[in-house]
Amino acid sequence: MKQKNHYDVRSIYTSEMGRALANTVDKNLLQLAVLGARASSTITGGNGGLSHIDADADTNTSSLIESIFYCAQKLDEKDVPSMDRYCVVTPATFYNIVQNDKILNRDFGGNNGVYSDGTVIKVAGVNIIKSNTAVSAFADNSTAVSGANNTYNVDASTTVATVFHKSAIGTVKLMDLSMESEYDIRRQGTLMVGKMALGSGIVRPESACEIKTA
Repeated sequence: MKQKNHYDVRSIYTSEMGRALANTVDKNLLQLAVLGARASSTITGGNGGLSHIDADADTNTSSLIESIFYCAQKLDEKDVPSMDRYCVVTPATFYNIVQNDKILNRDFGGNNGVYSDGTVIKVAGVNIIKSNTAVSAFADNSTAVSGANNTYNVDASTTVATVFHKSAIGTVKLMDLSMESEYDIRRQGTLMVGKMALGSGIVRPESACEIKTA
């Protein structure tokens, strides 16, 4: 007697494959943000990125916040739009920012987050984004990845945060996320593949800033 399941047993696998691809794309984009901050101008007379050194940004939250304000100032001076600015940090750095009194104090920041929820919204008008992918992106990724035709490799081992406008990076997508599956009789199992074809690159380096310790 053959039994038939009345629920989808493979959905969790497709979700996990989608997350794995998303993490790879996010890592590439974060590394590009670092590369953009270190890049020179793409047009004559234009501005390049900003690589700002803050020696204790990884341990001194007040110093990191001052650096974010400094990056926001430099973006203003380069005529980068004030909307759609983001600062990506690791979870450890994010929760250090949350514990800073000025960021959550109503006298300084209004309704900018909740200490009990562990949330913070903005610093200097820049949206603060917590990303666990930043842990692997802010590392020594100077070795090129096989199969990646774009140059995402960069040594970001001293990077603490990236501050950028959405115009800093552009992405061209050839094929969106798709899934395929096929039963393999040799292994008595189903082979599942998730794939997508896209590439990203630096568009406006003047829209990217990096805060690093050295």
